[in-house]
Amino acid sequence: MSDSPSRRGARHSQGAGARRKDAADTDARSTARTRSGLRRRSVRAQNEAVDGAPSPRVRAVPGAGDLNDETRERLQRSGKTLLALTTAIVLVVTGVAWFWWSRFADDIVRGPSIAAKPDGATDILLVGTDSRTDAKGNPLTKQELARLNAGVDDGTLNTDTIILIRIPNDGRSATAISIPRDAYVAIPDQGKGKINSAFAGAANVTRDQAMANGDDEKTAIQKGNEEGRKALIETVANLTGVSVDRYAEIGLVGFSRLTNAVGGVDVCLKKPVNDPFSGARFKAGKQTLKGPQALSFVRQRHGLPRGDLDRVTRQQVFMASLAGKILSTGTLTSPNKLSQLQNALTTSVTLDQEWDVMGFAKELANLSAGNIKFSTVPVVRDDGWSDDGTQSVVVVDPKQVQAYVAGLLGDKPGEAKPKPTTKSSPAVPSVNRSSYTVDVVNAGTTSGLAGNVSTFLGGKGFAQGSTGNASSTESSSSAKSAVLASSANDQGAKAVAALLGGLPVVASGTVQSGHVKVLIQDGYAGPGSSSDSGSDSDSAATTTSIPPGMTEALDPSEAARISSLLNKPGFTAQQDGGVPCVD
Repeated sequence: MSDSPSRRGARHSQGAGARRKDAADTDARSTARTRSGLRRRSVRAQNEAVDGAPSPRVRAVPGAGDLNDETRERLQRSGKTLLALTTAIVLVVTGVAWFWWSRFADDIVRGPSIAAKPDGATDILLVGTDSRTDAKGNPLTKQELARLNAGVDDGTLNTDTIILIRIPNDGRSATAISIPRDAYVAIPDQGKGKINSAFAGAANVTRDQAMANGDDEKTAIQKGNEEGRKALIETVANLTGVSVDRYAEIGLVGFSRLTNAVGGVDVCLKKPVNDPFSGARFKAGKQTLKGPQALSFVRQRHGLPRGDLDRVTRQQVFMASLAGKILSTGTLTSPNKLSQLQNALTTSVTLDQEWDVMGFAKELANLSAGNIKFSTVPVVRDDGWSDDGTQSVVVVDPKQVQAYVAGLLGDKPGEAKPKPTTKSSPAVPSVNRSSYTVDVVNAGTTSGLAGNVSTFLGGKGFAQGSTGNASSTESSSSAKSAVLASSANDQGAKAVAALLGGLPVVASGTVQSGHVKVLIQDGYAGPGSSSDSGSDSDSAATTTSIPPGMTEALDPSEAARISSLLNKPGFTAQQDGGVPCVD
């Protein structure tokens, strides 16, 4: 639903408020148009989430959040979980599940037909909608809507969870890329808008046309949803530069039923929350959520430090926990839970026509543990405005997004990386590591290294300082990766240098005593880098960093702030029961 006029008026001048009112009046009067060129009706009023409140104005950045070392270690212990969830949302892939799946696969609702195109990877679009119907087009009852804290059916059909899962053809790794729902993008036949409106814009127009042509409501909704899926798939493909090969969708009621079927999902909050918009009212700490409670947990954005982008983090960690629960022995060996899962999946999940789930599960067998990573597309600004000045949006640059997504393939699929030359490790001086604060700056072109190296050193007992991109002065301190210290003989700096593979120690007048600064240049292959294969590394998954040139529109202090936050390492999926605490 749209921002309230009072909130928007506080942000803009009275004249801008009047223009927004005029635009809203125009939206209310506009009519549907077809794909042949007639004007589509505006879906501006549908761009906000169903909780009925305006998007909060936050200074946020994408990423996995500021997870502590203990959390990262738990999340790094297994890597198959996210992809298992995609198959498990569709269904469980081991043991009794093989037989179980064959019994009801024909009952799963099938959506769009997708012709996969070879581009070096399998790309799966995982979507969560706020649909007021189940997957078969049956409207939810008033009682169900009340339990879900969803409100009445007012025509919204937002896709507030959009995740692209990219798996290189050689199966060596996978990355789940979250796309913020407020990302401002070009939508085919609709102009520019928030990406979560692409589905609704096409679906509602087609539904209304079908009903005008005499179709019953259920049939009209199904036709509308088909067009909505096609529009969203095309929009995501245009933004990311990849062809979507597989599609999975789950709605409000499906999400609720799925969590009930497994007996609830464990989550952990850093502090208590009480959000009347989403219905999220939870204590701090670890707890088990079912049904509507679980839905509120992943839908809340108001009252969170980073708004919608903290919601992205919640969705990511929740999926990892849910997948672990689905794949647990307690679920796979319980006829009652399997029956509930079957009901939840057949009434709530939609897959594309060509998806061979069992074949896909077999392909995942070669995916090495720990190689599934969560990330978020890079953003230019998190506080932008739509072209007409009526909506707060997340500004993204398609070229930067496409470069980031393409970079996830790294070297050519199937091409083996050369093994680094083995060399003896330098002796590490004995020092009180906790008394040294280590800052890490990245002067190279590889995203995420500063955060990864910082995490590694934190695991070795050093106090973690700031991370971010190097300034021009820092970059010129050394042509190669180095450790900067107040003195070249600083023993703490020498210990850090030794742990990072024998980097040189360089005296710098900008580094205070008790502090050490690690300068990362291109070619760094020590702990925390993708080239490092030693067991001594505690490196975490790489998250989004500001691509080259994206800080040009920001003032230096803002660029430094965002760079520091975006360089924090992300996390991998987990299946050991560990629950990361989030905002």
